[in-house]
Amino acid sequence: MKAVVIGGGIGGLAAGIALHRAGWHVDVLEKAAKLEPVGSGLAVASNGLRALDVLGLGDRVRELSRMEGQVGIRRHDGAWLTHTTEDRARELYGDSIVVLLRARLVELLTETLGPERLRLGTAVTGVDAATGTVRTDAGELTADLVVAADGIHSRVRAALFPRHPEPVYAGVTTWRGLAPRPDGPIRSSESWGRGTVFGIHALDDELVYFYATDLSPAGATGGDERAELVRRFGTWHAPIPALLEGARPDHILRNDLYYLREPLPAMHAGRVALLGDAAHPMTPNLGQGACQALEDAVVLGHLAGGDLAAYTEARLRRTADVVRKSMAICRITKVRNPVAVAVRDRAMSLASRFRPDLMLRSMDEILGWRPPVSTGSDRASAGPA
Repeated sequence: MKAVVIGGGIGGLAAGIALHRAGWHVDVLEKAAKLEPVGSGLAVASNGLRALDVLGLGDRVRELSRMEGQVGIRRHDGAWLTHTTEDRARELYGDSIVVLLRARLVELLTETLGPERLRLGTAVTGVDAATGTVRTDAGELTADLVVAADGIHSRVRAALFPRHPEPVYAGVTTWRGLAPRPDGPIRSSESWGRGTVFGIHALDDELVYFYATDLSPAGATGGDERAELVRRFGTWHAPIPALLEGARPDHILRNDLYYLREPLPAMHAGRVALLGDAAHPMTPNLGQGACQALEDAVVLGHLAGGDLAAYTEARLRRTADVVRKSMAICRITKVRNPVAVAVRDRAMSLASRFRPDLMLRSMDEILGWRPPVSTGSDRASAGPA
């Protein structure tokens, strides 16, 4: 059985590995001539780590974990609104969250896939879902299964579902960057202000990953993005000013956030399966973008020998729920009215006092996911623990 995967990002590489491990001949097509170390950091939660276990990479990623002590959500002045610990996360779900360089995860996935299965510099120009024909600038390929992992603005998704609404702008722009680790303790946290967010995660003893969001018209840019961040966040609690001072302007990425407001009718059509951001683009507020793509890949590898309708059945409702919940958090962070912000912060603080593990428990259905397992010819569907 032959599979062609369109897109050499995290989801596409993971799908290639999962299908190869299931006995498929796999070609992963990537239009870039080289997989550059783009991006900054990303989080892999317990559900994503379990998916990586299936791909043989879970423990290698766990070795990169740097979280320690108290983690959670703070106000812009540093006061904690809700918090937990890595130990509590491990107690509930068997794993915590690993924050690592996106480039490092891509490197691990590429190494596991094998260079012989990755075709760089190959741009896809069209797909025939009925026959599994993939047209590229280097010729045609025919496959029993085509996996479209071509990102948020997927051309394959638009061709398969031409009448379906495209992803919409969430009203928020985001910055991501890396900075030298300043003196003093670094607590993995996300601080909320009036329509603004600033997140901090130490990657190692020398480097810190940070991200920030704010309301903005779509397509707006600030020119010098570090100066823009200093203007918006330079008076927030330590170590935010020091991180911004140490960050290189040319290493700060800015992107507008889009999400699929209306779920697709299916995550497949004909011989084509949609995966990751191509199937369910979401805001990053739950840190589940990469995790859901990894889940997709593992479930597809498990089910792809049969009807792709089973893939849609296993993944569509779950991913739509994650998209919805992530956007709900995004809306809460977008609140600007001072009274509404005070009410929001007070409610979070009080709820956390009555239920200290509230932050984790609100993610039970997401973090408790388990990969599908086979018993003989029986194929069990993936779902919460």
